[in-house]
Amino acid sequence: MVFPDAKMSDIDVRSFRYGSIIAATLDTISAGALDATVGGTMMLWPVTAERDDAGRLAIGGVGVPDLAERFGTPLYVYDERTIRQQCRLYREAFGGIYPNNRVVYAGKAYLAPALIQIIKEEGLSLDVVSGGELYVAIQSGFPAERITFHGNNKTPDELRMALDAGVGEIVIDNFYEIQVLADLLAEHGGRVDALLRLNPGIDTHTHDYRKTGIVDSKFGLLIETGDAASAVERITQVEGINLRGYHIHLGSQIFEIEPYVAAVEALFQFAGEMRDAFGVVPDQISPGGGLGIQYESTDPDASVMEFAEAVATATKKGAESMGIDLPELVVEPGRSIIGPAGVAVYRVGSIKDIPGIRRYVCVDGGMADNIRPPLYDAVYEAAIANRSGGTETTVTIAGKYCESGDVLIRDARLLEPESGDLIAIPASGAYCLAMASNYNMALRPAVVMVHDGETMVMQRRERYEDLLARDAMTGGVPAR
Repeated sequence: MVFPDAKMSDIDVRSFRYGSIIAATLDTISAGALDATVGGTMMLWPVTAERDDAGRLAIGGVGVPDLAERFGTPLYVYDERTIRQQCRLYREAFGGIYPNNRVVYAGKAYLAPALIQIIKEEGLSLDVVSGGELYVAIQSGFPAERITFHGNNKTPDELRMALDAGVGEIVIDNFYEIQVLADLLAEHGGRVDALLRLNPGIDTHTHDYRKTGIVDSKFGLLIETGDAASAVERITQVEGINLRGYHIHLGSQIFEIEPYVAAVEALFQFAGEMRDAFGVVPDQISPGGGLGIQYESTDPDASVMEFAEAVATATKKGAESMGIDLPELVVEPGRSIIGPAGVAVYRVGSIKDIPGIRRYVCVDGGMADNIRPPLYDAVYEAAIANRSGGTETTVTIAGKYCESGDVLIRDARLLEPESGDLIAIPASGAYCLAMASNYNMALRPAVVMVHDGETMVMQRRERYEDLLARDAMTGGVPAR
């Protein structure tokens, strides 16, 4: 089990140009006992995670048991320092080798007003994929001109909302959107910057549900079928759409760098053909995001610096081959910004032993707040948060909801658990709360942010009365 057993005062922090490596130096820490390599994205726990003198987990200088007592469980804890550090890592990595760049946080990973403020302060842009995300961003004071609107089936109302808000650009995903934008611009006037989302037909080593750049995908316009070229021709005929360039997104939780290089090469080959055919010269290109993070200590390292170097080099070569000025290079990290910063905290309830088969340790959350394990076999590690020391055992951490598939971790190595213990699961910052539900009429958990011993409530825990807030017929159905 990988877990930070050292106090932060015992950790040697060595700063480098493109990030920091936080390395454990105590003899009391076993090999690999602290996973927080900020120079890449290998970071199983937030950078401030530590054990206090009583062996209790603390994050951001705040004891996790104290947070659980104050806010209840399930509870999601975000470390502000880790969020900011990851934002700066991307900016410095690309800024050092390709100045004409823009880092865009992919809001679908997790979005909340407090997080939006940090993204804004750290100089990142924001991409949204729905009218709801756009609404939250605008209401939270994020500059509209720094927002990119994505999505494979934007409705006319959503596109009208984006145009009215003055978003920086819209990523066109299909022929339908071209026509909707053409109608809206013809009716209301104005102009909008746009990118065209290409599908390059490139496979990646990730779960099938996370692949978005393969031929059989609902996302983007295929290059090989001629659809992408037809879309460029159509866009050039629409008054008011300024086609700035092209976008590709291959998928999510990707550790290899080579697919990104192949994507940039495919993009520039296509761009050269479109220049010759329609006179379109890109001044912006985007290979998307999707860089992976550690969920287990055995996961490989996906280095942000290597990603930046590879993509920047491929972009420079592509621009040189076309004989054009270097375009703006836009990358869209989401998971690798917010994922390592979040820790989910649960309280153990019932424990069920099936001799010779399995030991179920049931917690007070599960698939309603984290659908990832049953959805695409996501894996995690865990630790007891309220104490340290003792004998390790193998257990299955199960949720409380009425599905046999409601399992957070199978065969987890954990200190011998007891009812009432707190279990912390790291790398829970991305795509857990974003896909949370009220299944079994569960209350969505409280979310807090910690920093230097202080705690801020990002989102309060839902209350039972919230479950009826949308119902119009709370008084019953009339007798017939």
